[in-house]
Amino acid sequence: MNTYTKPHSGAPRSRGKFSKFGSKKPAQRFTHGRKPFRGGGRGYKKDFIDERMFINKATTKVKDVYKAKHTFADFGLEPHLLKNIITKGYITPSPIQDQTIPLGLKGKDVIGIANTGTGKTAAFLLPLIQKILLNKKEKVLVLAPTRELAQQIDVEFRAFTTGMKLFSVACVGGAPIGKQIRELDLGVHVVIGTPGRVKDLITRGKIKPAIFGSVVLDEADRMLDMGFIDDIRTILAQMPKNRQSFFFSATFGTAIAKLCGEFLNEPITISVRTSDTAESVHQDVVRIGGDRAKKIEILHELLCRPECAKVLIFRETKRSVDELGHELNKRGFKAMALHGDMRNRERERAVKALATGSVQVVIATDVAARGIDIPDISHVINYDIPSTYDTYIHRIGRTGRGDRTGNALTFI
Repeated sequence: MNTYTKPHSGAPRSRGKFSKFGSKKPAQRFTHGRKPFRGGGRGYKKDFIDERMFINKATTKVKDVYKAKHTFADFGLEPHLLKNIITKGYITPSPIQDQTIPLGLKGKDVIGIANTGTGKTAAFLLPLIQKILLNKKEKVLVLAPTRELAQQIDVEFRAFTTGMKLFSVACVGGAPIGKQIRELDLGVHVVIGTPGRVKDLITRGKIKPAIFGSVVLDEADRMLDMGFIDDIRTILAQMPKNRQSFFFSATFGTAIAKLCGEFLNEPITISVRTSDTAESVHQDVVRIGGDRAKKIEILHELLCRPECAKVLIFRETKRSVDELGHELNKRGFKAMALHGDMRNRERERAVKALATGSVQVVIATDVAARGIDIPDISHVINYDIPSTYDTYIHRIGRTGRGDRTGNALTFI
């Protein structure tokens, strides 16, 4: 069954189920014998997406190697913090770290535009940890679009501050609010949370925005896409005007620009974003044709291939995620679901299972998968076509992270 040929640089693309188009920047819409994708599921409005935008070979030419201007020792960080950085295996700052940390240490507001997996978390955490070490009364608020991302930032903060007696709390929905309130009552230096839960705790009087001298918006574009703009404005409006702010985003559209204009003080923009889609990701399509019943059989064949070792599959709805997970388990694959109706510990278990390799497949909705950082994902499979091209960019950003190469396949 000639359904899938692993795309690789220097080899011709399979003539089986795959498109021959390979333009990196085609027109948004075209009508050369093929219809752009629109709609599909009842209740879902989709953008027109040219199928050629799902096809791109990973860059194989030798790229210019970024030469960092600093080492971590050059930043003048506290010795204990520097020791923890080295313990974590950090050697040379990534471009976003190299350019952002010095500005952060000077108290500047920063707009960071960078692809996912470029080290943004350390870029804002390190200068803010240094700021807290120099003034233990300093309070930091970090807002993230999903509980998974907020919890990962919290884990990073705890690793960087091991042995320092600095405290943080992840304030996210889906987790017991009582425990979060107890942590806040005990006193913390850093609050890391999702906008909805943070706003709830503000309303309850457990978080007082006026005491925070620094704020971070991580994946700001995703928070706006998810409808958090009003919550964010409400939170930022209650914070001191002379605060230090870090806004990080993979894209910089009109809405983000307006938000920055409202709430940042003479920000400096650092952009290390290289392209719309990860250059290190092989992107291709798998043609299903008119026989939709064969879709699961094609997926089955793909998952039997040894290169599909750690796979993240995207579906549109929670129900469809559960259905596909059940079917794959019936077929003998180790698979788990990841969606918003699951309890927090269940979602954490699914992420950990894929990260450790105890399952081969996690099937997720877009909202649930935003912000997750699982190392070495071999394949992202768009079992359902994404509703927008921005959603597609986010999905495939889960693979090919750092200096690794990944694969993205879209069923059409």
